[in-house]
Amino acid sequence: MPYLDRKGDVFILYLGNEGETDNENRFNPDWIDATNAALDEVEAHEGPAALVTTATGKFYTNGLDTNWIFSNADALPGFLDRVNAIYGRLLTFPMATVAAVQGHSFGAGAMLATAHDFRVMRADRGFYCLPEVTLNMPFTIGMSALVNGRMPKQTAVEAMTTGRRYGGSDALAAGIVDEIADGEGVLEAAVARASALTATRGNNLAGIKRGIHHEALAALATVTDKSNFSFG
Repeated sequence: MPYLDRKGDVFILYLGNEGETDNENRFNPDWIDATNAALDEVEAHEGPAALVTTATGKFYTNGLDTNWIFSNADALPGFLDRVNAIYGRLLTFPMATVAAVQGHSFGAGAMLATAHDFRVMRADRGFYCLPEVTLNMPFTIGMSALVNGRMPKQTAVEAMTTGRRYGGSDALAAGIVDEIADGEGVLEAAVARASALTATRGNNLAGIKRGIHHEALAALATVTDKSNFSFG
């Protein structure tokens, strides 16, 4: 389950199990609960702060837990609403957020990185990919709005309609990420970027973010049902 570390005023939220390097860090209800609990802890901190999310091993996060979904298909719409709520929470988080994408980020995991203020991606290994079109899975209204609001339009079109896998350099050129770094330098670069922004922490920052992302936030708050999502 996700866990916290800290470097100075920067909180580091690891998306997988502590001590494991082979976890895909997929979204399921327990993972969402643990992530929200960690975010609650960070948000309760008083004083300058910023947030970095990352993981260890091959994956930043490989997206939705398909084993859980196939065993709980009737619960999928409500589950997707919980996923969308995490994106909305990050979009308006009252401190700077930086995704340190040290490995593969696919599907819902790629969108998690996209919901941060800034993204640093590993240059020499790992892909950013939205494979929904190849899996015959639609995006929720909120997911579509998130991607369209955070990427150049033609990049969003390509990413969403082709399932292209972007390496670090390609992701930087396409405007998906803000910076690339080699190997262990990803987390270091993300923490450095976050450290420079700890003084912005507070309700004013959250309000500014709500203004910037108001269209995506409204879409992410749309309840998922058969009229706007199908699966199978």
